[in-house]
Amino acid sequence: MGMPSGIEIVIIVLVILLFFGAKRIPELARGLGQGIKEFRKASDDLKREIDKGAEEEKEPAEYKRTEEKKAKSESESESDKN
Repeated sequence: MGMPSGIEIVIIVLVILLFFGAKRIPELARGLGQGIKEFRKASDDLKREIDKGAEEEKEPAEYKRTEEKKAKSESESESDKN
């Protein structure tokens, strides 16, 4: 069951035209377009939130390593003085 051929697409379009009527098709297409737009927006928002959470999780780990390095270098400098 591959892609529909040219004749099959024409038949499908005619059935849709008969079933919904010429006036309703633009309304349906507009509604479908708005739904797709909202879905993409929600998807982008979700991706942004996930990326933001990942960045927030990385920052404390990097901060912790920096603080450990500072503490180690301070203790080494103090032991060199003694």
